[in-house]
Amino acid sequence: MKMYKLMGADGEIYELETKGALGGNGDLKIYGKLDCGTALASMKKYPGVYQQHRVFFADEKTAPAAGFRPCGNCLRSKYKEYMADPEKYKAKFGL
Repeated sequence: MKMYKLMGADGEIYELETKGALGGNGDLKIYGKLDCGTALASMKKYPGVYQQHRVFFADEKTAPAAGFRPCGNCLRSKYKEYMADPEKYKAKFGL
């Protein structure tokens, strides 16, 4: 059975059977789509380096709970909503 490393709402990494639905940068505390152009470009430009900080989330509620904000590129409208009022954005997820 394949296991995946996903970050939980507590910021800890867990091995689960669930594949990540979203990816993120653990250093910058940003999450986005798995096919985000910014993330893919960073992985290509800095092979092996970006991957050291790559994290995955099972769902969108987990990412803000772990202290991450939406990507300004692939999640543009959510990023704008978050930047306008971070607490209101997190409240949507019951945080």
